[in-house]
Amino acid sequence: MKKVLALVLAVALLCTCFAACGENGGKTSSDTPASTASKAEDTSKADGDASTASTASGEKMKIGILAPAVTHGWVAGVAYFAQARCEELSDTVEYKLLTSNNAEEMTTQIDELKNWGAQAVVAFPQWEGMEDPIKGLIDAGIPVVNFDIVIDVEGVYHVAGDNEGMGSQSAQYIVDKIGNTGKVVVLEVPSSGSVSELRKKGFEEKMAEIAPDMELLYYSTKFTREDGLKDFSDILNDPSNSDIDAVFSMDDETSIGVLQALDEKPGTGVKVVTGGGGCQEYFNMMPKNEEVWIQSALYSPDMVMQAVDMAVSLLKGEEVEKELIIPTTIVDRENCSEHLDENSPY
Repeated sequence: MKKVLALVLAVALLCTCFAACGENGGKTSSDTPASTASKAEDTSKADGDASTASTASGEKMKIGILAPAVTHGWVAGVAYFAQARCEELSDTVEYKLLTSNNAEEMTTQIDELKNWGAQAVVAFPQWEGMEDPIKGLIDAGIPVVNFDIVIDVEGVYHVAGDNEGMGSQSAQYIVDKIGNTGKVVVLEVPSSGSVSELRKKGFEEKMAEIAPDMELLYYSTKFTREDGLKDFSDILNDPSNSDIDAVFSMDDETSIGVLQALDEKPGTGVKVVTGGGGCQEYFNMMPKNEEVWIQSALYSPDMVMQAVDMAVSLLKGEEVEKELIIPTTIVDRENCSEHLDENSPY
């Protein structure tokens, strides 16, 4: 992606987010406007095979994008990269990006996309209870490419990172750094549904295989730095939680809060803090901390671009696999410089 396009899109997204969401301490405003529609210029040029794609009638393919309102840097990245890819394909794709604060709002937006004439939908259904509305799209003959979260609806296509692999690789990383015995705090996020479940599953299975005597302490938190700070501070202040060796945090934002809690209470002996995502701020912290190995299992929001590409392929009548799982990469102080991107919104 050219730098000029990236900068234009970043400014456009920021304007949309400020006008639509109003983020304050991880909380979104209730007065979020519902949509951002594309206004493609005739001079725009698309990349890849999709640049010459067309529907049978020669009209642009109409793709709807459903995403949560911005409560997290990673979620902002999803909207940014989905919009960026649609703009790259603007010669052949017309799109409408809708953001929601809850399942009810997203359900209403599904009806809006149907009325708009969406021919395919890329959905990031973070809210519980989206099975029936998504099924309604499929029953109406509109293919759905589900991004990230697993949803139990027959006929849905799925694009995601390797959540289970993230957990497995994080377990291996911790054992490599502290050995096969010790005390590890597991910060799970039940509110994230399959994301936390799969990352925990991969972690537990790998840990049982390579370090069955490792002591695991489970605590619930959320994917925000504020919750990471608050919850891990409480953990550190509990006298029963002495001698913690590592923290299995599933998200970079949570991990930033964990590291802040460690800064406020030095001398804990924590040697490893894992994460997940692709947060540039978190990557920049890695080489600056020599006492703690800061790790992230890469799960970049730019994967949503492949979900958009899958929707385009479906509308072109191409054969598409039902599920695309993108392997993860481990990032720490030794290779973080390779993953820095000044144009990333996350």
